[in-house]
Amino acid sequence: MSDREGLITRIRQVRRLAAVRDRSKTDADEPPPDRLQALEARLAHLEQQLEGLQDSVHRESERHARLIAELESRVQPGAMGAALAEDARNRGL
Repeated sequence: MSDREGLITRIRQVRRLAAVRDRSKTDADEPPPDRLQALEARLAHLEQQLEGLQDSVHRESERHARLIAELESRVQPGAMGAALAEDARNRGL
């Protein structure tokens, strides 16, 4: 291919890309009403899903906080000593 043909090919490619970009810009400026409604419905669904996830995470963090508090109370020296004494009595030591 000669330099001239290569240059013409590149110019055509640039023009095609520019035409595609122009078409996509005009399409993106005003989406069709049914597509917009579908996007709004999807967004509402995603918002509901996010709220459910937030609630679930909150409940799980509260459950973990209660478990940690319970474990901390078991590890207190007085509680630990009582549990060890109870275990020793149960085992007959």
